[in-house]
Amino acid sequence: MGQEGVEKRNVAVASQPTILLPRSLRGTPGTWPLHGGAHAVLDQAEAELAAYFAGSRARFGIALDLPGATDFQKAVWRALVALPLGTTVSYGALAVAVGRPTAVRAAAAAVGRNPVSIIVPCHRVVGRTGMLTGYAGGLERKAALLALEREEAPATRVQLTLSIPRTASLFGTQA
Repeated sequence: MGQEGVEKRNVAVASQPTILLPRSLRGTPGTWPLHGGAHAVLDQAEAELAAYFAGSRARFGIALDLPGATDFQKAVWRALVALPLGTTVSYGALAVAVGRPTAVRAAAAAVGRNPVSIIVPCHRVVGRTGMLTGYAGGLERKAALLALEREEAPATRVQLTLSIPRTASLFGTQA
């Protein structure tokens, strides 16, 4: 992740190929052209992320279409989106939630390949003992994100046994 807090990756947001960039990097040489400097999806992402960091947003409304992701990865990411703010889940419970209880390592790999962290809250996944484990942004950032969320929600650790819908509102297409 860059200093601006948004990692540059080729992602399709609302079925349009783009790279998520904060306003300050738009039009910077070497970045994806944004045709005229205004982009509704990027503006929405920026506003929703700002609200999240201000503690006033629990869920994101951006429709994502993540090309190249497997059905299993999408299922894991939908399960992450369904997690309540401020809760954590183990990799094992995540595998159970997507109907693949023996695929703990595959679930962990899917979490690690999440191209839109925070929007798909991979920071909410912990080891089976509840310890913070692997996060691309570093464990210090992971702890800070969880602390931010727990200011707005009760600090709980859940075993994810809820039923994950085929689609979650964040994803624009069915898996």
